[in-house]
Amino acid sequence: MRKDEFPFLVDWAAASIRWLLLMGVVSTLTLAGQLSLFELLVIILAVAWNTFITVISILNRRLAFHRVINVAVDVLVSLMFFGLGGGISGNLVWSGLLALFSAGLYFEWRGALIVGVIISLLESGWVYLSEHNLALLSTGLLAASNLAAAGVVGFLCVQLVKLLRKNYFGQVRERKNAEKLAKRGERSRLQNIYSMIEAISATLNYQEVVESVVDLSVKVLKDEGDLADQLVCAVLFFNQDDRLTVGASRRLPPRDQKAALPAKEGALAHALSSGEPQHLDNPSADAELDYFVALHECRSALLLPLLRGLNAYGVMLFAHPEADYFDEDKQELLEMISHQAVVAIQNARLFQDVQEEKERIVESQEEARKKLARDLHDGPTQTVAAIAMRVNVVRKMMELNTGDPDAELEKIEELARRSTQEIRHMLFTLRPLTLEAEGLLKGLETMAEKMKATYDQNVFLDIDESLLPGLDATRQTTIFYLVEEAVNNARKHARAEKILVRLRAHASDREIASLEVMDNGVGFDLKEVNQSYENRGSLGMINLRERTDLINGLLTIDSVQGKGTRVRVLVPMTEAAAERLQRGITA
Repeated sequence: MRKDEFPFLVDWAAASIRWLLLMGVVSTLTLAGQLSLFELLVIILAVAWNTFITVISILNRRLAFHRVINVAVDVLVSLMFFGLGGGISGNLVWSGLLALFSAGLYFEWRGALIVGVIISLLESGWVYLSEHNLALLSTGLLAASNLAAAGVVGFLCVQLVKLLRKNYFGQVRERKNAEKLAKRGERSRLQNIYSMIEAISATLNYQEVVESVVDLSVKVLKDEGDLADQLVCAVLFFNQDDRLTVGASRRLPPRDQKAALPAKEGALAHALSSGEPQHLDNPSADAELDYFVALHECRSALLLPLLRGLNAYGVMLFAHPEADYFDEDKQELLEMISHQAVVAIQNARLFQDVQEEKERIVESQEEARKKLARDLHDGPTQTVAAIAMRVNVVRKMMELNTGDPDAELEKIEELARRSTQEIRHMLFTLRPLTLEAEGLLKGLETMAEKMKATYDQNVFLDIDESLLPGLDATRQTTIFYLVEEAVNNARKHARAEKILVRLRAHASDREIASLEVMDNGVGFDLKEVNQSYENRGSLGMINLRERTDLINGLLTIDSVQGKGTRVRVLVPMTEAAAERLQRGITA
């Protein structure tokens, strides 16, 4: 068997006419009282054959030599009905129409005429065999009637086949037109998606990206239907307090734009935890979405989480007054937009972070220059000025031959040595060669020695040397500057008798180092300092935080006025440890 994409309409027509003629045969035999067992058997076989032809027509399948087999079977059945009906004088003398219609449908008028001749010869033979006599007049009339019927049936079948072909090619054209429209719609959809990708990728400005995502979402849905004018949409992002706020929106009133949702329950929490889109039939009944007044008139909503790896940026919210507005096609489109949007948002965030990092680096360099200027002004500059004054005093004493110049010269020498030590300490701080050449432990020891020699500040070290091989050069350098910053802060502000620097493995995670700098100084008001940090006031705290961020560490500061301060930094030694630390797995 072979199968076609479109129905075999001629087979349908042939089977339908065959059913009508079989019903006529059954009715004629029943009314005449001639329905014997043998005739019933022939009818059952004819019905079974037509049932088989009808079934394969439904399946759009055909036999090999399908048309010839159908015509041959119909000729045989017509001849049997002719004979069982009583021949020329019987009630089924018209049964040849079954074969004529079959031949006319499959082979048009030529086939009908050929089968008409064949039927006439077979029926004449049947009469001769059954009556042992062949009346020329009656058989001539039979042949003439068969040929006339063949002509009429042939004409009717030609017209019917033309109509069927017209319908067939009409279906083909409709199918092709539907395919063209589908392809055109798909091209239009792809063009919109490409336009969206181009538009949101054309800028790295965070707010412009968000606005573009909202505009293009509305535009794509408008191309799908006119009801998009009633669409409510918003992009919700997490703020510093881990609450969802409106980054960009359409058709949200001012009150709704001030929303700050915790995303701890309802559809928002489920979308963010599962990472799957959430479809709501009644969004105003949701525990948190009920805050949005604009959703009270909406009967359907769609939430698309903006997730990338372990980062959750927020949620895209769409709502509409129509209950079945978000069908499968619209949801698929919006999901594609959300996937591209989260990539663009991540790129914009990364670009923004890079810009902020550049600003911090510039600010850090500027602060380093200012700090160096202050240290030079407060230290070596003052010392050199004092030396100049004492040299002048010695010169006067020598001119007047009074006083003790030798004692003054000793003081000048002491001041010069002190100035040399301060300058060397500054140079060591700017570029600790010992750290570069001999590692973190030697660098910290040198720093502690210079603190004692230069400022008479006691710094004690408690370093677990087994941790040092697990710290790369970047982490060792950062730890050194963290210690140097914390020790300097304690020396300048805490008035501490001693400062302890401790480096140990974390109690619950050996891949995380715990750095502590503790003093027994006067302490400070931590809340006040944190407020000044937000205003870019306390630069010592800023430096500690920024250096901690460079190694993906975690900084905590504890201080009690009158009891000292503890600066603690958790330093991840591997990427996996950094991930655990950022996710808060380590206490």
